[in-house]
Amino acid sequence: MINAVKFAGLVCAALVLSSCADWGEWGDSNRFKQDFAYNYTLKPGGKLSVESMNGSVEITGWDQDKVEILGTKYASTEAAMNNIKIEIVHTDDAVRIRTVTPSGHRGGMGAKYVLHVPRKINIERIVSSNGRIQIEDIETAARLKTSNGSVKVTRTRGNLEVETSNGAVELVAHNGAAVVRTSNGAIRAEQVRGYFEAVTSNSSITATLTDPEPGRPVKLESSNGSITISLESLKGNDIRASTSNSSITLKVPPSLNAQLKARTSNSSIQTDFDVNVRGTISKNAIDGTIGTGGPVIDLSTSNGTIRVQRL
Repeated sequence: MINAVKFAGLVCAALVLSSCADWGEWGDSNRFKQDFAYNYTLKPGGKLSVESMNGSVEITGWDQDKVEILGTKYASTEAAMNNIKIEIVHTDDAVRIRTVTPSGHRGGMGAKYVLHVPRKINIERIVSSNGRIQIEDIETAARLKTSNGSVKVTRTRGNLEVETSNGAVELVAHNGAAVVRTSNGAIRAEQVRGYFEAVTSNSSITATLTDPEPGRPVKLESSNGSITISLESLKGNDIRASTSNSSITLKVPPSLNAQLKARTSNSSIQTDFDVNVRGTISKNAIDGTIGTGGPVIDLSTSNGTIRVQRL
């Protein structure tokens, strides 16, 4: 019996050690690291793309005609780290960067990047996963996509497309069309000029538009999150905002002329403006004219208050 117990104990110990060895392959993805650095000439108007995984990408514009690439690749084992390749294809007109990991790899591995690029570069595509994307001081179009990471864009121009999940998005001082989509993350925009569209879920949208693109609608959509938007001027813009189980607050200039359509349930609608209502008046719905009428303001929610306020 004693020998049997000893044998069972040895078997359990072996299983524990085996389990530890297996977890070692999966272990800390930051255990082994290796820095890298590259420099390439790239004239203004050139193209940049980055495709990575499990790491952040930070891009800052500068006044030099070259791309500086600094980064770190990391993995849970030294062999896995050595098998990560940083693949770069470059010409005078384009720099394309890709993190290549071995097929069938186990455990965490990836790479993060810090880039300095010409301000007038054309950012074709920045793609990552499980890491944030941050760009600033860029004066041309940009397409950004990640997952499980936030996105921050500061002092930029041109058409902007942002897509993430489980992460917040922040835009500060952007001039140009901006389309932002996330889930389970808040969207915050300040000093935005141009077309603006924002979609999220289970979180809020807060936006201040200083100069919307004339004639184009402003669109905001959430679920289970509040929407607050301030427009310092209006140029024939429809405004469409919808959410559920939360409030909508719209702040507009005192000289507003628009057609207001607002609907909620189990809550109320409040407005600083006189509304010439058509049909039956209800605290849960308004369909009427502000001033001389004009573009449509369409606001809808459930279980949340709607407020239309003067700036």
